[in-house]
Amino acid sequence: MDAEDASHSPPPDSSALFTHEFFIFPIPKHLRYHHDKSFHFGLLMNVSMGFVSTVTVANLYYSQPLLINIASAFDVSYSKVSERVILLSYSVFQLTKNECRVPTLLQAGYAVGVVFISPLGDLVRRRQLILLCLLLSMVFTVGLAFTNSFVAFEVLSFLVGVSSIITTILQPLVADLAPPNRRATAISVVISGLLLGVLVARVLSGILGQFSSWRAAYYFGVGVQALSLAWLYLILPDYPAKNAGADLTYLRILWTMMKFSVTEPALIQAGLMNFLTSAGFTSFWVTLTFLLGGPLYNFSTLDIGLFGLVGMLGVLLGPFMGRLIDLLYPWYSTLFATILLGVFNSVQMGAGGLNVAAVLIVAFGLNLFRQLLQASLATTVLSISVEARGRLNAVNVLAIFLGQVMGTSVGSNIYLNHGWRACAAFSVGLIGAQLIVLLVRGPHCQRYTWFGWEGGRAALRPRSPRVDADPEKPLEVKKFDQGAKKEVEKEDEGERETQTSCARGDVDKGSPDSVSKL
Repeated sequence: MDAEDASHSPPPDSSALFTHEFFIFPIPKHLRYHHDKSFHFGLLMNVSMGFVSTVTVANLYYSQPLLINIASAFDVSYSKVSERVILLSYSVFQLTKNECRVPTLLQAGYAVGVVFISPLGDLVRRRQLILLCLLLSMVFTVGLAFTNSFVAFEVLSFLVGVSSIITTILQPLVADLAPPNRRATAISVVISGLLLGVLVARVLSGILGQFSSWRAAYYFGVGVQALSLAWLYLILPDYPAKNAGADLTYLRILWTMMKFSVTEPALIQAGLMNFLTSAGFTSFWVTLTFLLGGPLYNFSTLDIGLFGLVGMLGVLLGPFMGRLIDLLYPWYSTLFATILLGVFNSVQMGAGGLNVAAVLIVAFGLNLFRQLLQASLATTVLSISVEARGRLNAVNVLAIFLGQVMGTSVGSNIYLNHGWRACAAFSVGLIGAQLIVLLVRGPHCQRYTWFGWEGGRAALRPRSPRVDADPEKPLEVKKFDQGAKKEVEKEDEGERETQTSCARGDVDKGSPDSVSKL
C-alpha cells in the first residue's frame, strides 16, 4: 500500500481503542474517542486549560517570596535556599554568592521536563500524559507541604519542576483542537494562564508568608491541583496516540528535536526572539524589586508584591489581543508587539526611576505585549508541522526558559553595577536585536527559506487570507492570496481530519516533510 492509499485507509474501530485510564479508571463514555464523532472545543474547555496552566506553573514560583521563611523553618543558612539573596535595607543591597538551591532546582527540573517529557505528546495519548503529570505534581507538592527534611524538600522541588510542564503539552493540543481561524486566540488563553500563574504564585505566597505559615502556600497548591485533576478527568477528551503508526520512538523524538533546532528557519527565528524578549521581560521584573525597594521609592516587600496585580491586568487582556493574531499573519502581530515592547521599555529607561506612574504603565504594557508576542511566535511554531507540534513547542519553550535565566543574571548584574537606567537600556537593546532577527526573514517565506522576503508586493499585506475577501485586489495580490488561501484550505481540511488521522498515526504521512521520514 502506497503512502496516499495509507493516508485514506479506513480508521480503526473504536472498540479497539482505550476505554480505561491507565487500565484501571474508566474514561467517561462521552470523552472516549470514536472515529465518527468529534469533540467540541469551546470556551469552557479553553478556559479550563488556561486555569490548569496557571495552577501548574505556579508550583515553580511559590517558594520565591518565602525563602527566608523556608530557611528559618529548616534551620539552614539563607544561602542554602537561594543563590542570590536580595536584602533590602534602606539603600543597602547585598547579594550572597553561594550555590543556588531551591529556586534553581525547581527551574532545572522544569527544563528537564520540557526537554524529556513534553515531546511525548507526539507519541503517547495526551489525556493520560496530562493527567499523570498533574497527579505527580500534586503528590510532590504534598511532600513539600509536610516534609521536615531540607534534603527531601530539595529533591521534591526538583521533581515538582519536572512534572509541572503541563502547559507545554497543552499548547500543541490546543493547536490541534481549535479551529484554524481561532487558533491564536485559543493559544493566547493558555499562555495567559502560564503568565498569570507566575504572578499569582508570587503575590499569593508573599501574602500568605506575611500573615500565615509558609506551608499555607503549598496547601493551597495541593488543593487547586486536586481540583484541576478532577475537572480535567471530567472534561478532557481522549484521543489515540498522535503518531501511532509512524514508526516513531522516544529516541527518534529526541533526535528530531535536535534536528529541528538547526534545520527549521521559522523555529530558529521564533526561538531567538523568545530568548531575547524573555531576557528583557525577566530582567525588568527581577530588578523591579531593587528599584522599588531602594532609596528612590522605599516600598515594603508587600507593596512590591502587589505590583504583580498590575501585571495580571495586562495578562488578562492578552486573549483579546490573540484575536489580532487570528486576523493577521503572525509575523505582523509579532512586529506590532515588538515595537510596542520597545516603546514601553523606553518609557522605563526615561522615567522609571523618576515617577512610580511610569513603572505602573510599563508593568502593564510589558505583560500585555509580551503575551501577544509569545502567542504570535507560538502560532508560527505550531504551524510548521502538524505531527511534530509537541517537539517544536518544546524547543520553543526551552528558548524562553534560557532567556529567563540570562535576563535574571545579566539584568541583576547590570542594575547593581550601573543602576536602573542602564538596565532599562539593556532591555531596549534586546528589542533592537529582536527587530533585526524578525526583519531578516519576511512574513511569507517558504518553510526552508532562511533569509529574505517572498511574495512581491503581496508580502506587504498583513491580513490573513482567511479574512481578506476584497474582490478588487490587483492581479499580483490575487495570485499570491489564491495560493495562500489554498494552503489555508488545505490546512483547514487537515485540521478537520486530525482526530481521525491521529488514530491511524498517518498525519501528513505522504508528505516529504513528514517526521516519520527523518
